Amino acid sequence: MTEAPRHLRPGRGLSDEAVGAIAAELAEATRARTTIERISTRYPDATIEDSYAIQRIWREHRLADGRRVVGRKIGLTSRAMQEATGITEPDYGVILDDQVLRSGEVLEHGRWSNVRVEVELAFVLRAPLEGPQPGAPALTVDDVLEATEAVVPAIEILDSHIELAGRTIVDTISDNAALGAVVVGDAEIGPRDRDLSWIGALCVVNDEVIETGVSGGVLGHPAHGVAWLAGKLAQHGDRLEAGDLVLAGSFTRPVWVHPGDRVRVEFQDLGVVEASFR
Repeated sequence: MTEAPRHLRPGRGLSDEAVGAIAAELAEATRARTTIERISTRYPDATIEDSYAIQRIWREHRLADGRRVVGRKIGLTSRAMQEATGITEPDYGVILDDQVLRSGEVLEHGRWSNVRVEVELAFVLRAPLEGPQPGAPALTVDDVLEATEAVVPAIEILDSHIELAGRTIVDTISDNAALGAVVVGDAEIGPRDRDLSWIGALCVVNDEVIETGVSGGVLGHPAHGVAWLAGKLAQHGDRLEAGDLVLAGSFTRPVWVHPGDRVRVEFQDLGVVEASFR
């Protein structure tokens, strides 16, 4: 089959040259810990498919730097996050090996361009999870739980390499869904050990409770987010793999963090996840 001309690829508003140039800008901003002007402002014709194409090329830049994909993150799955960003549909990004941190670490605030934290559950998969073929039923919560080895508590560190004010979903997706890092706790539970829609959490910064939430804020059950992700990846010819760490989406609003801050998230049935910033 003859390949469609680059400017006529389905769902795309930008040429391959433009997509590659934006991805290179973001790769350099990632290395330099800086931000660039909004893509949506400079390229008003950019579509969601363009943004995922940018993200894929950005990922190739990172892999060429020696990084390795170890999972995925899902964003904008809760009403709290959608209201905070003005964006009304989920998105996803990749988790790289150098973005996974352990609870209790002291972190360099300057490692990221800007720092906000969110409260999440993460799924560790024991088996691949592939979205349905066109016309087949969508994956269910039970499908996700069957493919899951364990559920762990996590703090997501957000880091935008695109100016924050006025961002659209095109900007967010292009920027790997604004993932900076994942701080993973030591506790874990089996996927059916608890009702995963009723895990509560307190986000405490410098001994003050700043945010609270319950995991059902993620599409009613966080496994719905993982099912959505598998379906979206299938549209892009990809799937979740055994061993992947999947951040299911935040059930609190993002909290700004500054040098010297101590963050502690207390999870119901899943202990505490902590990070300090210097």
